[in-house]
Amino acid sequence: MLKFKRADASQAALVSDLVNSAYRGESSQKGWTTEAHLLAGQRTDAEEIIHTITSPNCEIELGFEDEELVACVLLKKTSNESCYLGMLTVSPQKQARGAGKLLLAHAEEIARSWNCKKMVMTVIDRRPELLEFYQRRGYRITGNSEDFPSHQHRLWEPKVPDLKLIELEKFL
Repeated sequence: MLKFKRADASQAALVSDLVNSAYRGESSQKGWTTEAHLLAGQRTDAEEIIHTITSPNCEIELGFEDEELVACVLLKKTSNESCYLGMLTVSPQKQARGAGKLLLAHAEEIARSWNCKKMVMTVIDRRPELLEFYQRRGYRITGNSEDFPSHQHRLWEPKVPDLKLIELEKFL
């Protein structure tokens, strides 16, 4: 069972390590959330995590099993009625055991407590398994998309051309 806690700046490196282990590099290939075949470099770093945690209307929720950090998710209230969800992460060794579903439900409860009427997110278009995961949980593809940022030199570079971010939403 996951226990949730809001992240603080002292946990930035720990959060960054978890996210990178699930999305990039060799360790990410132990789970189903890897983006290593699409993007080179890191997904995030401690500097970006600190910036996020200290930004207005943003928080990162952490999920612990006993004392071990196994999951996290970014939430940002973007308007009076909308919350952006990003960086939903479960440790590759803990995936496919329901932690992602619990974390998503917890994130939706926080958004409701902020009086948000919908949750919005973006998913890389070449991640059909991830799009399907969210659709099974009530999210729908809005038809809106944008080009994936072509370079984040400090962190990543695409390995494949023409990546898009597909927008999904769920009314809460």
